[in-house]
Amino acid sequence: MALIEPPNADPELSAITKIFRDDTPQDTSSVPEHLHNLALQVKHCLEYEHRWTRLIIHTRSPVTNGVLPRPLISGLPPKRLYIHPDEQIELLKAEEERKKRAEKHQKDSANGSKSTEDTDVTYAEPELEWVLPTHLREKWSLRKMAQVFDGISHVPPDDSFSKQADDSSATVPFSLPNSPSEKWRGTKRAVLATVSDDSTVTYYIVHDGLVKPRQN
Repeated sequence: MALIEPPNADPELSAITKIFRDDTPQDTSSVPEHLHNLALQVKHCLEYEHRWTRLIIHTRSPVTNGVLPRPLISGLPPKRLYIHPDEQIELLKAEEERKKRAEKHQKDSANGSKSTEDTDVTYAEPELEWVLPTHLREKWSLRKMAQVFDGISHVPPDDSFSKQADDSSATVPFSLPNSPSEKWRGTKRAVLATVSDDSTVTYYIVHDGLVKPRQN
């Protein structure tokens, strides 16, 4: 009796392979493929391990519209990553005022008086951030870092979030509540995401120039 062999079927793609296949950024011709793969790896880590949203890989500069020296990522972290020292002082003052109003409300309530309750906690809203994917074995210089900062804006553009359609690369604008103020973004900054050989990713905040020291 002859055995009937089943028709050859392609093996099911892994989840990581699908991400690399479906989320390949545009303008890949002028940048090495391994840099795009590195950006995809960091993007996957930010989305699924650190709960970042509105993630997009940029290959063109929002400042010059030229091709960036390497792909960068923009996204929204679940909480603020960096607070300017002067903004930190204002937030502390606002929180102190909030506590005073809350105490006054409690006293008025105990005396039978009516007052508007103020229970909103003062905190810094999250901001869109630039992320620079790198590998631990790379050798960096001030010149290479300066080229990266020359190609980015102080704040990632609000209309940078793009939904990948079947055959469309149109950019879909979005509105970010409580967008960061240029008042506190005097210098450009980026999150340096360094991938090691064991796929561990370490994050550092890098500023373009000198910044005022934080208050402890």
